[in-house]
Amino acid sequence: MDICSPLKPDSKLKHRPLTPLRVVRGVICLVVFLSTAFMILVCFAPIIAVILRLLSIHCSRKATSLLFGIWLALWPFLFEKINGTKVVFTGDTVPPKERTLLIANHKTEVDWMYLWDLALRKGSLGHIKYVLKSSLMKLPVFGWGFHVLEFIPLKRKWEVDEPVMRKLLSSFADPADPLWLAIFPEGTDYNEEKCKKSQIFAAETGLPVLSHVLLPRTKGFCACLEALRSSLDAVYDLTIAYKNQCPSFMDNAFGVDPSEVHIHVRRIPIEDIPESIADAASWLTDTFQLKDNLLSDFNTQGHFPSEGGGGGGEEELSTLKCLVNFMLVVVLTVVLIYLTIFSTVWFKIYIGLSCAYLATATYFEIQPMPILDFVKATCVCNRPRSE
Repeated sequence: MDICSPLKPDSKLKHRPLTPLRVVRGVICLVVFLSTAFMILVCFAPIIAVILRLLSIHCSRKATSLLFGIWLALWPFLFEKINGTKVVFTGDTVPPKERTLLIANHKTEVDWMYLWDLALRKGSLGHIKYVLKSSLMKLPVFGWGFHVLEFIPLKRKWEVDEPVMRKLLSSFADPADPLWLAIFPEGTDYNEEKCKKSQIFAAETGLPVLSHVLLPRTKGFCACLEALRSSLDAVYDLTIAYKNQCPSFMDNAFGVDPSEVHIHVRRIPIEDIPESIADAASWLTDTFQLKDNLLSDFNTQGHFPSEGGGGGGEEELSTLKCLVNFMLVVVLTVVLIYLTIFSTVWFKIYIGLSCAYLATATYFEIQPMPILDFVKATCVCNRPRSE
């Protein structure tokens, strides 16, 4: 059995020191990001996630993806332009705006945030949704955003999660709605203790013994395929690795780590994924064995295959576009704050009711049903059964 060990740091790329300047800059970024998220949510969520959704889920999702895609673009700007983190893409170059299921390894608590860097380049930033642990829905403000963006919360108990997951997945099946659905099949972030437990389980059950990833949980992945296969174009298999140590959320906020993020992309057409549940589960296990080999090579060589070659490279983000987007979000937030403070009492009441709705809807997982769909469902339920 191989010994679990983290990826080796590159001695030429040092961990950035936490200077007073980085502390001040990080605090300013967190305040700006939190305040912009709060104001955009409380001012626009009732309109696009309630009123518009009562008329059309498709139109509601288009408006949501446009508005919150602008805000989400702040994060790649922070990572790549402010912090100076180098994001390196290798492997397949994927076409823009496909409907896809993304699977990725889970090295640290912020892996999911770096998927935004790829989604932004492909014009799909506002369409990305995550399967995530339900405790994250309790985060102040951000939990409200996860609910409005229709992330799928799981309690990690399949008998509880299965009906919730299948209900939400069925609402994503319309091919007219763009979709990037991201899932981390390991179910938790990687560490040496979890790796050893995973290796023991794999050895006892005759499954591959992996050293750099955990053995994947297959039920959620298979449920996604079963519900969405007919409307998907492909599965994107993403393998994520970091130079220096794996970053935490605060490392990202203050810009001390990572120095480089490497994302290896494999695009698998949906017709190449086995249709039976057993075969799809085996395919996922084989895919994570491939990930383990890729990360082993990265540990040794410091890069993924084809890096510096002809495949998988993505264009750099435009600094000008990032700055324009940043200024747009900041100016919009300033205007909304001004209106909240100096406008009529009715606007203040609207903000208060919006906060109450977002907190309630997130806690009770409430998503409004379009009026026409509700009427049709009511008519079906009330229709007398034939003898």
